[in-house]
Amino acid sequence: MNTIEAMQKRHSVRHFLDKEVSQQDLMTLLEAARHSPSGSNTQPWQVAVVRGKAKQRLADAMVSAFEQGETTAPAYQYYPNPMPSPYNDRRKACGLKLYQTLNIARDDKAGQRAQWAANYRSFDAPVMLFFWMDGIMQTGSYMDMGMFMQSVMLAAVDCGLATCPQAALAQYPNVVKEHLSLPKDAIILSGMALGYEDTEAQVNQFRTERETVEYFTQFYDE
Repeated sequence: MNTIEAMQKRHSVRHFLDKEVSQQDLMTLLEAARHSPSGSNTQPWQVAVVRGKAKQRLADAMVSAFEQGETTAPAYQYYPNPMPSPYNDRRKACGLKLYQTLNIARDDKAGQRAQWAANYRSFDAPVMLFFWMDGIMQTGSYMDMGMFMQSVMLAAVDCGLATCPQAALAQYPNVVKEHLSLPKDAIILSGMALGYEDTEAQVNQFRTERETVEYFTQFYDE
């Protein structure tokens, strides 16, 4: 598979097979991702690979925090507030289409809440990844981390694996730091579900709409 094919094939998967990911495949995709670019080769990325009983304990703790209504304290604000058009339009359309795919009605608050809670279990994927960096790192390193995560996702496609990048897993950083013994000043940017896609699951038929190249590109020739 070439890079363009991998980019087009990659999509966020929210239902996984009950099949473990081998240590060899994990090492293969991380070995590939370590070649990602970073500003002046600073390589700010740190990765926590959480599986088995450790994943179950951490997932249970995050779900509990969510269900008890604990205030989230992520290291950074992901979205502007308020969010103007067209960004908020796309965000709403994404959520609406996802719930329609899952047959969750607009007024089904319990169903919506249950689906959101599934985020904190990484949709029951066998592997939960956390991407973090040292607390002293600044905005430029966020770009480096994004490129590293993209590399992980593309390498996963090449390994026959599926992913779902999850900013939701960064919403309870204190819980994550406690369970994984991370530094108190660690910046947890995102999590990621990793496993084998259940291609028969309805939710995995969900796809988001993308703007055309002409919409977001300006060419300057003269």
